[in-house]
Amino acid sequence: MDTAHTLPAHTIPALPFGLMAEFEDPNALVAAAKQTYEAGYRNIDTFSPYPIEAAWEAIGQHDRRLSKIVLGGGLTGLLTGLALQEWVHQVAYPINIAGKPLNSWPQFVPVIFELTILFAAISAVLGMIVLNGLPQPYHPVFNVPRFAHASRDRFFLLVESTDPKFNRTTTLDFLKGLNPSEVNEVEP
Repeated sequence: MDTAHTLPAHTIPALPFGLMAEFEDPNALVAAAKQTYEAGYRNIDTFSPYPIEAAWEAIGQHDRRLSKIVLGGGLTGLLTGLALQEWVHQVAYPINIAGKPLNSWPQFVPVIFELTILFAAISAVLGMIVLNGLPQPYHPVFNVPRFAHASRDRFFLLVESTDPKFNRTTTLDFLKGLNPSEVNEVEP
């Protein structure tokens, strides 16, 4: 084995997971997210104590999968309710009451409505869990001590090292130019 071209592991600098800037208010986070996206960074994320739709849009996220999952769940509930009642009234227990037809749809409306709402709600909860990647007991941003404030009173912008434009020094200088209160390196 040729060891002349092999460097010891301690001489190769490890690439961080990314760089994270901390902001004190949501408006500063949204402005920084817009500037970061406009500068060409794409593997970015924001963290805040509450959802900020403007920050989500500022980083170019237009994910509409959850609404499609909920729609699918609602339609499944509607069809399940309709099929269940058609089967009950026409196949399992066909009882003629006061000469009404066996498939009298107005009486089906309450059950169809309830099953539509039930299936849509269950789809929303399960879709959120799956799309958010939960449960996620560990994420590299948890290594930053100040990140504990993300659930209380601070706002964070993360640029991941997997971004094609990421360079440790230029990205650090760029983030410092956004006037954050602090910039931290996120260890993997």
